[in-house]
Amino acid sequence: MTIKEIQEEILRLKKETDTCILAHAYQSREIVEIADYMGDSYGLSLKAAQTDAKNVMMCGVRFMAESVKMLAPEKRVYLPNPHAGCPMADQMDKALVEGLRAHYPGYTVVAYINTTAEVKSVCDVCVTSSSAVEIIRNIPNKDILFIPDCNLGDYIAKQLPDKNFKLVQGGCPTHIRANARTVAKTRAEYPGALLLVHPECLPEVVASADFVGSTTAIMDYAIQSDHTDFIIGTENSIVSHLQYQRPDKNFYPLTGDLICQNMKITTLPDVLRCLQGRGGEEIVMEESLRLLAKRPIDEMIRLSQPGK
Repeated sequence: MTIKEIQEEILRLKKETDTCILAHAYQSREIVEIADYMGDSYGLSLKAAQTDAKNVMMCGVRFMAESVKMLAPEKRVYLPNPHAGCPMADQMDKALVEGLRAHYPGYTVVAYINTTAEVKSVCDVCVTSSSAVEIIRNIPNKDILFIPDCNLGDYIAKQLPDKNFKLVQGGCPTHIRANARTVAKTRAEYPGALLLVHPECLPEVVASADFVGSTTAIMDYAIQSDHTDFIIGTENSIVSHLQYQRPDKNFYPLTGDLICQNMKITTLPDVLRCLQGRGGEEIVMEESLRLLAKRPIDEMIRLSQPGK
């Protein structure tokens, strides 16, 4: 089958099976084109909770599918490739976080959304890369234990100097592949281009950026900006998506190494097989775990409201 033929069969089957397909922005272009929604992990979870479809397929990694199940428990949630995991989410487990809580009593434990359901179940508040500064600013406690991404944690801490942060070694193995030398080399190659980076990058990369933001924020900035040339410091799929959305502009990868193999493991045939009932994995979660893991997400939502 050709890519077009597989896409057409997927579009037919998703209607037949009443399935909403979600694609994280780091997925390949052929998957994004057959998805009902593309976005970041938390935004997609909200779309899943809002859709009328009985079934939801998350084309991303496991923690994202877990988040969908947490927010849409009445739906059947599928991960098209069961091996699609997130190394950063796997850097910590429940026992480690419980040990950190004991070592830092009195600290509010803030978990990046890129964590497993078990880890979330023993944390106080969740944040996304776009909401982290606002949410943590609204936490009454000045003592914050942030997990697991120390690069994102460093970025947040610099925005909130009145808070006392404890960071634990961890982070995204994709975003740390760029460094100050990478920035200097790519800026020299594309003089005049604006550098847009994700806060999961190393602090030395973040410090040299013209704009720092979440994946969605980077795309919005590049699309809406009056500038025409951009260096993109996040997963290279974003360069591709932006080229399709704004062919009148120029987009360059900060480095060719910014490729998340964990996202790329999901293929268009995986999506097809999952819809056919011949592959994929249904995400099943005990209600007790779901409620515990959802609690820090609910707290994030509460802290984002005016008046808190």
